Amino acid sequence: MSDKQIALVTGASRGIGLAIAQRLIRDGYRVVGTATSEGGVEKLRAVLKESGDEHDALLLNIADSEQSEAALKHLQADYGVPRVVVNNAGITRDNLFLRLSEDDWNSVLNTNLSGVFRVCKALSKAMLKQKAGSIINISSVIGTTGNAGQANYAAAKAGLEGFTRSLAQEIASRNITVNCVAPGFIQTDMTDVLPETQKEAILASIPGKRFGHVEDIAGAVAFLASDDARYITGQTIHVNGGMNMG
Repeated sequence: MSDKQIALVTGASRGIGLAIAQRLIRDGYRVVGTATSEGGVEKLRAVLKESGDEHDALLLNIADSEQSEAALKHLQADYGVPRVVVNNAGITRDNLFLRLSEDDWNSVLNTNLSGVFRVCKALSKAMLKQKAGSIINISSVIGTTGNAGQANYAAAKAGLEGFTRSLAQEIASRNITVNCVAPGFIQTDMTDVLPETQKEAILASIPGKRFGHVEDIAGAVAFLASDDARYITGQTIHVNGGMNMG
């Protein structure tokens, strides 16, 4: 059994989540990443174990209350209590509001907001007992600015930031910090397929005149997980190239 501190990263199979997992490995954590399918778990496990056999992957569907509870009990039994929890898993179901179905509204709120509640609820007692920890929730610039066609996503991310501030107040005395990182537009496989005209319109709104990189988000998460951030809690760190300076 490794004596390294455990870091849990949800939604770690690609993009921002994978970059966070790999950065935390480099920073000396034993990382357990999650994916929502058995195939995704196997692929993620193979990638993480390239950095050492102590790292692993876990099946976790944060939209499913019973599965989440069982998986997170398994996590604690097999690996121990996480020192760092990164809530990155999330979905989008975009549509203009007048066309937005109640199912799409509920799906996004259930995963992106209630899913984070489930993870924190399942792990908080054990983290409180160990009197140390860092919870980092991945929000979005959209939670602050809003965005046409993303009323459900914006509502979930704005709610996530409120949840973060409230939880931070409740558990700060136990030496546990709770913060958000809010990415702007980050270069991933999702942005790569955007039409050039749409990319140009987005870039025009960013003073930095470029998309961010997944490593930019991973760096902010690594800082919040470190001892350098031990007196920072209830905050949202925006990583968006100046797109939003509020």
